[in-house]
This record gives sequence, C-alpha cells and structure tokens, in this order.
Amino acid sequence: MKNGAVRVLVVDDSALMRKLIPQMLAADESIEVVGTAMDGNFCLKKIEELKPNVVTLDLEMPGMNGIDTLKEIMRRQPVPVIVFSSHSTEGASVTMKALGLGAFDFVTKPKDATAHMAETARELIAKVKAAAECKLKPRMLPGTPPKKEKAPVSSASPNKVVAIGVSTGGPQALEYVLSQLPGDFPGAITVVQHMPDGFTDMFARRLDELCPLRVKEAQSGDVLQPGRVLICPGNRHMKVKRLPLGDIVVLGDEARVNGHRPSADVLLRSVADEFKAQAVGVLMTGMGDDGAEGLGAVKKEGGMTIAQSEESCVVYGMPKAAIERGYAIRVVGLDVMASTLQAICGRSNGSEIGSTGRAVRAGN
Repeated sequence: MKNGAVRVLVVDDSALMRKLIPQMLAADESIEVVGTAMDGNFCLKKIEELKPNVVTLDLEMPGMNGIDTLKEIMRRQPVPVIVFSSHSTEGASVTMKALGLGAFDFVTKPKDATAHMAETARELIAKVKAAAECKLKPRMLPGTPPKKEKAPVSSASPNKVVAIGVSTGGPQALEYVLSQLPGDFPGAITVVQHMPDGFTDMFARRLDELCPLRVKEAQSGDVLQPGRVLICPGNRHMKVKRLPLGDIVVLGDEARVNGHRPSADVLLRSVADEFKAQAVGVLMTGMGDDGAEGLGAVKKEGGMTIAQSEESCVVYGMPKAAIERGYAIRVVGLDVMASTLQAICGRSNGSEIGSTGRAVRAGN
C-alpha cells in the first residue's frame, strides 16, 4: 500500500482493459489501483468496500451499463469518475450524457491499444490526479433554466467578440452559462473546449438544443454574428479574421500549443489582435495554463478579461494561471458569468458582480 497514494478503482468489462489501465497508472508512483470490477454491480460493491478516491468507468458494459452505474455512484456515494469512451458517434453521444450526469472527465480508448498506450497513459494519469485533488467531488451545477426561443439571425455586426477557453469541467459549465444568455445577445461567442475530434460536433449540437443562442461546430469561413456560438473542432486551431464583407473564423492545423490543439491561447491572441478593445477574453475551469498568455494579450489590447472563480471551478488551473500573472480584470463565480457577459456587452443595467454579490477584480 502506497502512503498517501490516489486510490483508483478500474471498472471495465474487457479483461484486456482491466489489465492495461492499471499498467498505465503504474507509471506514476502517486497512484495505486486498489481494485478492478467487470460490471456495474461489482463496481458499486467495491466502491463501498475499497473507498477509492477516483473511479475509471467503461461506458459500454453488459447488464448495468456505464450510464446507469454512474447514476448510482452519484446517488449513493459520489466519487470523481473518469469515463472511458470509444471514438464512435454513439460513444461521443453517451460521453456527453455522462458528463451531464456529473462525470469528472473522459478519456478516449485508443483505437490501437499498443500504438497509443503511452499517450493515453499520460492523459489518464493527469486526469486521475486532477480528479483526486478536486475539492468539489462531484460539483452539481444549479438547474439549467428553461430554454427560450432562438432569435432570428441578425445581419448586424456583433458589438463584442467573446473568446472562451475551457477544459476539464467545461461541458457542464458552458451549458450552464450559455443557457442563461438570451438569443439576441449582441456579442459573437467563440469557444475552445479541450476535446478530441469527433466529440465537439456532438457537444455543439447538445448546446444548441439546450440554449436560446445558435450553437454550431465551427467551419472555416463561418461568420461571427450576434447570438451565435462557434465551437472549435477537436484537433484544429481556430482564429478570427476581420474582412470587409464580415468577420469570420479560420481553422488551421498548426502544431499544438501548450500541448493542445485546439488551444485557447491561439484563439485569444487572434481575437485580441483583430478586435482590440472589442475583445472579451474568458478563462474557465480546466487543467494547466492554456489561455493565460492569450488572456494577457486581450488585456494588453484594451479588451475585457474574465477568469472563473476558484470556488466555482471543477479544476482551477487555467483561471489560476491567468489570475496569478495579473491578466484577469474580473474574477467571477459561474453563477454570475452570464450576467457579467451581458453587462459587458450591453444587455444589462447591472454591474459585473462576483458570486458574493460584489464586484471582484484581479490584476491592474
């Protein structure tokens, strides 16, 4: 038994994966696999018996499937859960559902278990450690407001361009914030959510169904419009470009930045360069420091910069990095992120307030 180690329970109906996942995690001495389970029923018994800090959960299991197992975990004894997902369309759909039910994050199963094992292991180890350190285990968001009718497409130019960078905890956080914004929000919104190729389209479709805003996975040439949200596709970078006939997004395949493609830094720097004081940069929950320097670029060009507060983040890494460098002009709780954006973009008579009911500032 490792002293102070992160205790992990591995749940998968595949005997191969029950062998491979502990091997992946064994590369880090601060993690200990305390048990494995081949189905949901065994999983629930072993959680009670072994008291793991983190559970890795296969979603495709016979009998009690991963979604039903996740629901029971959250109902009985909430533990941070990292789900394993396939790359298929069906896999992406059920993964989005799992995140909505409170799963901490997900890792995609490598198509070739041997060829991509090292890369998957690094991702899994990082997410297991982040899950174990998360103070909110799990964090349940306030209820999503009832969906309002979408506003008609506007021919007007957006008065601001909002660029959001987000990672772990992002799907739930974005769903909550975007569902509170009106369909006639006067700004255009661009989003980098760290997520693999094939998952961002499903994510955008889900947000579009839940929000009064018009949400889609971005394509090169998509026009920035008021009330429109463009989600950067997985494994692409996204920039913005001002043109005489309309402002657009442009996708690219440049090298990873801060270990990520898409990278929040790439989007934020681009919005800062093109829109100057009309830019609004936002960093929300996520691991690492992607987006911090991009937020600094927005601030330098006279734009507004916002970071999510520590107490409302699933993982405080990305906002914390920007705040510590003095790049965040506002620090606000998730509960008032939407009202803050409305105030900045001219949709509210109120002032930006923190979750304690007062204005919160960081940096100069």
